[in-house]
Amino acid sequence: MSCTALLVGDGKPRAIAPDKAADYQGPGFVWLHVEGTDEDELALLRGRDIPEIAANALVATETRPRCDRIEEGVIVNLRGPAAGEVESSDRLVSIRMWVRRAKVDSVSRHRIGAIEAVTARMRGGRIVDPGDLVAAFAREISKQLDPEVAALGDALDDAESELEEGNIYRLRSSIARIRSEAIAYRRFVAPDRDALETLAAQDVDWLAEDDRLHIREAADRFARMAEELEAVRERAALLHEQITDLRAEQIDQRSLYISVVAFIFLPLTFITGLLGMNVEGIPYADTHWAFWGVVAFCAAVGAAVLAWFSYRHWLRR
Repeated sequence: MSCTALLVGDGKPRAIAPDKAADYQGPGFVWLHVEGTDEDELALLRGRDIPEIAANALVATETRPRCDRIEEGVIVNLRGPAAGEVESSDRLVSIRMWVRRAKVDSVSRHRIGAIEAVTARMRGGRIVDPGDLVAAFAREISKQLDPEVAALGDALDDAESELEEGNIYRLRSSIARIRSEAIAYRRFVAPDRDALETLAAQDVDWLAEDDRLHIREAADRFARMAEELEAVRERAALLHEQITDLRAEQIDQRSLYISVVAFIFLPLTFITGLLGMNVEGIPYADTHWAFWGVVAFCAAVGAAVLAWFSYRHWLRR
């Protein structure tokens, strides 16, 4: 569990103590960020200048992207790639923000990948108000997520190019994984877009016009990613159907071969069974060439049946 606070606009950008950040009333802008899952420290947020609804949204166990206004403040929840591996079924981790004039409180139960870049921008003095901070998170999350979504499309392109009968069993699991990841990503990418579009439409004085433009740009990128994920999911479903058809064709072809072999041996089995009966009167039973004559006759019958199958084009794939 960690709790950090950064102050800009009141001298050089610097870190300050979290308890001082809660009571700061100066001309600058404070960002207080809590990271981790310690319930005792998360509970401290409820005792600060945060409405109960916003505090509940910040410390909730499960969240989805959202944007809700409470008076002059806005609750913003976004989902983005994690900084490293997380023990969770969700592909994306959340950052929850309570944003108002001159101050932002944020919580992430797992470290989000955009935190480093946003912190560096704030320490460099390029984030000077709450609107800049929210826009920076929106841009960084969409920038980091875009290559991951594009990689799913590229992997599906590779699977399509490798789709051959000899590869269908190996590709089946790969395509299923791609489709599962696309579904998991889209679960949060589309709500991210909706949350940012709602935020850009809010009439609050701490959100400048250039911040709105950056937020709309990020929302547009999320919209494009949502469309691409939907396309990946549909293409993966079509590929799965194609693989199923190829498997059915393989089974049909093998069944045909088995049927041809069985059909060839059916008259031969009848002939050998008839001549193999242990009764008197079998023709040529005492003739020295009888065995080879029967073998030749069986071979001729088999060749005739095979030629008939070929003439009827039943052996073509």
